[in-house]
Amino acid sequence: MKKATFAGGCFWCMVSPFDEQPGIQRVVSGYTGGNTEDPTYESVCTNSTGHLEAVQITYDPEVYPYEKLLELFWAQIDPTDPGGQFHDRGESYQTAVFYHDEEQKKLAEQSRDALEKSGRFKKPIVTEIRPASVFFEAEAFHQDYYKKNPFHYKLYRKGSGREDFLNAHWGGDKS
Repeated sequence: MKKATFAGGCFWCMVSPFDEQPGIQRVVSGYTGGNTEDPTYESVCTNSTGHLEAVQITYDPEVYPYEKLLELFWAQIDPTDPGGQFHDRGESYQTAVFYHDEEQKKLAEQSRDALEKSGRFKKPIVTEIRPASVFFEAEAFHQDYYKKNPFHYKLYRKGSGREDFLNAHWGGDKS
């Protein structure tokens, strides 16, 4: 098993697309990339800890290769928005790929470059590719939110603008 870590704005919306794919063992919501120990949701939302909301995925690369994880990641975000994602604004909602080894770094850079060249977006891709750092698991309330609170999750996903953006740019719901 290997790990993949992606920041795609609100972590609630980043769990469901990966959660039930073949070869995915676990998807955890959390915080990474920052400079404080044991961040909480409240502290991360102040945009003073340096952490991004992220998901860490434990997966079997023989069943679901990293390249496929990257494809699915890109189809969940607006990679051209440096200020957050959709209605969620601020540093904690920025997008990033956190690589765990040099192979992941290379594949992430290749996938970003291919997306840039595809012409799918009129603005440049700003999603960073950064080395993985300590990942702090989010509070229990945030884990599997889409399963525990499906009605609120669907309202949030639609109301945030994410769903409409993904449908317009990626052609259909990829969650």
